[in-house]
Amino acid sequence: MNEIGQNPKAACPICGKPADLAHKPFCSKRCADIDLNRWLSGVYAAPAKEDDEDGERPRDGEADEA
Repeated sequence: MNEIGQNPKAACPICGKPADLAHKPFCSKRCADIDLNRWLSGVYAAPAKEDDEDGERPRDGEADEA
């Protein structure tokens, strides 16, 4: 029987090899470091919609008075 939380079918999200429990969900420290670099360099950035400076969007029909 498998240990709780262990998925024998889990694959490394970087290279696809079977995941190693020591580096879960990755197969090695190398793949974990590749993923960390992608996060830190902005590859995994989620698109964001910027609001006005005050945090509110103008209502329909209101003109900017700037």
